[in-house]
Amino acid sequence: MTSLETLEKRLGVAYKNKELLLKAITHRSYLNENNDIDEHNERLEYLGDAVLEFLVSKYLFVNYPSRQEGELTSFRSAIVKTESLSEISRELSVGNHLRMSKGEEKTGGREKDYLLANTFESILGSMYLDQGMRTCEAFLNRVLFPKIKTIVEQRLDIDPKTQLQELAQEIFKLTPTYELLSEKGPDHNKEFTMGVFIGPDEFGRGTGASKQRAEEAAARQGLLTVKKKTAQKPFKTA
Repeated sequence: MTSLETLEKRLGVAYKNKELLLKAITHRSYLNENNDIDEHNERLEYLGDAVLEFLVSKYLFVNYPSRQEGELTSFRSAIVKTESLSEISRELSVGNHLRMSKGEEKTGGREKDYLLANTFESILGSMYLDQGMRTCEAFLNRVLFPKIKTIVEQRLDIDPKTQLQELAQEIFKLTPTYELLSEKGPDHNKEFTMGVFIGPDEFGRGTGASKQRAEEAAARQGLLTVKKKTAQKPFKTA
C-alpha cells in the first residue's frame, strides 16, 4: 500500500483524481527541491477554508436552533481554529504524509500546528473538487462534528482567561492576576513562564513563546485547580 493509499484509508475517501490529494499534501517548500513540481496546496487551502466554514455553520444552525448568531459565531471560531484542526490532522496522521523540503522537516514542520491545520483545509478543498460537498460533509461528520458537543456544553469557545475570571469572581469574589515567574532563551526564541494567582494563592502556571500564550496556559491550569478545589470543599460565595 502506497503512502497516498494509506492516507486515503485514514480519511475514509477513495479519490477519483489522486493528483488532487497529492497536491493537497504538498507544502510550498517542496517546490524548492523539486523543479518538476509547480503547484503547492495553498489554493486548495483557500477553497477548503470556505467549505469548512460553510459546513460548520450549517451544522451549528441546524443542531442549535435556540442559539443566537453571536454564540454560533463564537462556537464556529472555536471549532475551526488552528489548534482544533491541527489536532484532527494529528489523529489522521496527516503530518506523516506531507511533502515538504528537508529544511522544513528539520525544523519540525510535520508537527507545526499552523501547517497541519492548513493542510487539513487543503485536503478538504481537494475532497470537494474530487467528490463534492456531500462527501466533505460526511467526512467532517466523522472527524470534526462529534467534537462540537463538548465545545458548546463546556463553552470552550470562551478563552481560558475569561473563563477563569468569571469563575473566580463567582466563587471567590476576586479577579485573577498574572505574574511573570521566569523567562529564558534568546530574543528570537523566548520561553515565558507565567503564574496565575487568586488573592495570595497560586492556582496555576504555564509556559509559552509569548506572555499571552503563557497566561492562557496558566489559566487553563487554574481552571482545573479551581474545579478540583470546589469539588473537594464547598466555598462561601457571599
